[in-house]
Amino acid sequence: MAYGDVYVMAVPTANLAAYKTMAKTMAKVFMAHGALSYSEWIEDDVPEGKTTSFGKAVKRKEGEVIAVGFATYKSKAERNKIMKAVMSDARLNFDPKAMPFDGKRMFWGGFKPVVSK
Repeated sequence: MAYGDVYVMAVPTANLAAYKTMAKTMAKVFMAHGALSYSEWIEDDVPEGKTTSFGKAVKRKEGEVIAVGFATYKSKAERNKIMKAVMSDARLNFDPKAMPFDGKRMFWGGFKPVVSK
């Protein structure tokens, strides 16, 4: 059964070019290691909620936009294998000082499908 990962983060608008470069590299790495798909998206219509919202979840600051990433895999077992390879891939730099966003305010999770077309 298919499996997916979702990533949500706040990216300073001043770092959008660096973020896009990083996202393109991430896509190449995930796909090279066997992901079925990989994409990252920047907010376009993301209202701030009264109780909760994307902005509240990442503690968005002035001058930041919400970015969301999606990766899909054949199965959770395949995802676990791919993630292990991705995390050790030399093309990626997970040094917090080199990231174009604050990784401490990023959140993610793995999801199994309920409906998929």
